[in-house]
Amino acid sequence: MHTSTVTPAARGALAALSLATLLPALGASIANIGVPAIATSLQAPFSQVQWVVLAYLLAVTALSVYAGRLGDRLGRRRLLLAGIAVFAIASLLCALAPNLPLLVAARIAQGAGAAVMLALAMAMAAGAVSQRRAGSAMGLLGSMSALGTTLGPALGGLLLARYGWPSLFLINLPLAGLALLLAWRYLPEDRQAPGLPPPRLVLRTAPALAAGLLASALVSAVMMTTLVVGPFYLARGLQLDSAVSGLVLALGPLAAALCGVPAGRLVDRHGAYRMLKAGLLCAALACLALALLPASLGVAAYALPLVLLTAGYALFQAANNTAMMTGVAPDRRGGVAGWMSLSRNLGLVAGASLMAGVFTLAAGGDVTTAPGDAVTRGMHAAFAVAAIVLISALAIARRGK
Repeated sequence: MHTSTVTPAARGALAALSLATLLPALGASIANIGVPAIATSLQAPFSQVQWVVLAYLLAVTALSVYAGRLGDRLGRRRLLLAGIAVFAIASLLCALAPNLPLLVAARIAQGAGAAVMLALAMAMAAGAVSQRRAGSAMGLLGSMSALGTTLGPALGGLLLARYGWPSLFLINLPLAGLALLLAWRYLPEDRQAPGLPPPRLVLRTAPALAAGLLASALVSAVMMTTLVVGPFYLARGLQLDSAVSGLVLALGPLAAALCGVPAGRLVDRHGAYRMLKAGLLCAALACLALALLPASLGVAAYALPLVLLTAGYALFQAANNTAMMTGVAPDRRGGVAGWMSLSRNLGLVAGASLMAGVFTLAAGGDVTTAPGDAVTRGMHAAFAVAAIVLISALAIARRGK
């Protein structure tokens, strides 16, 4: 973002909103690595400890829409401050939890705070800068979300090795404290009187919103393919060890983190709809490459299309989010942002199920024991389906224009 065109107050507001976007992503990704240690420490079976991860994700998914609408009614600034505080307090309770039920309960509360932050940060970012800079603001938030996802496993591994699993939650406290301070200092008071219900949606914007939400869900389902299929293909199809596989898989979120802000600038310069199409076409071409390139070409034939796919996703997200946020009245942005968060989460859940099914079916059985060529065949089939899904998303976006 060109800081010379953004006031100091706007920069402070964007810094607060960036942290409010990074924290939920970090809270989701950093806990995964601690599941085995938590199971050992709390003497709980692995199947039950999985609720440490699931409870957070379910809370975020279930409460996103409600959090956005509540922000529209009660005032986004005050609710965002409350959400950050709840996230911080819940993080502390997670670290202090003496048993699994209390830890899961604290994770639900942490997910509730995360839902508020995710919905309201996006809604408020659209108003923190001028409309011609909205794409840059959305791209910045996309970069912060990807950065949180990228940081989680690496930072979590370091903390876990040195300080134990409670540190995975305690790390949120200084970041949340800084976010709370910046939000209190720089976020402006809401113009809408608290408690007043927002006006009804402008009917002509409803088809565009529906198209944007559906396209977001479809693209999120495709992105889940890299998480579902990638680890098995790299390990069994390409016979890579876990360290190299981890580095390859990290290329995706790293590319998203690096591409978010440039993608937002492209949206500001060339328009949301044009960049939305470009992002979807870029991602579809990457999926076609993953579906067609043989395993004999080695890891580069997976890594390079993965980077292209993620860059296309970053461009689509910046464009789609900008189009939806700037296409509705300011007093409706909280609710719309909540629906956007919900659509992404539902897409991820549906993608995990659908792509895992396609992958397993095409591989001819259990992918944990299938031979390398069968796993490669399954990977090709999954990404072929992903390309079709992206083309469908492009057709939907065109209808909603």
